[in-house]
Amino acid sequence: MIARTLRTVGQQGRNLLLPRSPACRRLHTIPANFSKAYDHDGKTKVTIFNTETDLGLMVTGYSQYGFRLNNDMVLIGPISVFPRSVLSWNVNSFEDINEDSLSLFPTLEPKIDVLIIGIGDQAPPPALSKRIIEFMKKYKINVEVLRTEQACATFNFLNAENRMVACALIPPLHLTYNENDILQAKLRKKELYETE
Repeated sequence: MIARTLRTVGQQGRNLLLPRSPACRRLHTIPANFSKAYDHDGKTKVTIFNTETDLGLMVTGYSQYGFRLNNDMVLIGPISVFPRSVLSWNVNSFEDINEDSLSLFPTLEPKIDVLIIGIGDQAPPPALSKRIIEFMKKYKINVEVLRTEQACATFNFLNAENRMVACALIPPLHLTYNENDILQAKLRKKELYETE
């Protein structure tokens, strides 16, 4: 069905698939200086940031107990992650976050641009965010206070861009899962019981 409704339009050696319609014929023209976005042998390369260790440390997983990094290191409890190192963070919950627990971040050299704080699985209380932002503003450090899941993703993204970023993470008390997680668990269980 799709093959019947599409036609190939060629211009200067380039082919495009366009719907059959008089309006489409008028609108779709290819300028002579147009360069293709992909001029290679047809293979697509996908890079998954959080599996490459040359981009720095990234958080690849978490549980109620701790975190897994892209170098297969498993860390128990709250942690502070930097582009090339990780430390234990001495807090038990977001209520323990204060100027003392944040005092490490302004003393770092080279100075970080962004601090990402993951406070578990609850939404950040406005009073906590305001207190943290005011404290870090004195040191000209931008702060994001997020749920741990969002904080991990934000840290990984900024770290992959080679930004001067750090994150402080508290493991969530509860984990949410979706259909994909259930399917992956069933597949792992099936592989576990298969014999050759």
